[in-house]
Amino acid sequence: MYLEIVTPEAVVFRAKAKAVKVPGHDGEFQMLNHHAPIVSTLVEGDVKIDLPSGGKNEVKPKGDLFRTSTSEPDTVYFHVKGGVLEMKDNKAIILAD
Repeated sequence: MYLEIVTPEAVVFRAKAKAVKVPGHDGEFQMLNHHAPIVSTLVEGDVKIDLPSGGKNEVKPKGDLFRTSTSEPDTVYFHVKGGVLEMKDNKAIILAD
């Protein structure tokens, strides 16, 4: 799937992802390739992005907006205070606060 994360200031992330886990209003859930269309509000928490091995981001993570883990080299975390997610046609867009 293709993932974009947009904040009021800028597009902070654009890349292909294997899986995305988000803090939904009714609980955390994960989306994989070809997930059914969905729109959900997000609450404060971490968005977990599993990148394909060797994938390259079109937008480089800026400063301390993203966290990585040495035990999960192909995983990136982005903290949101809230927002909206739309998944349609294998493209996910997160409008983050």
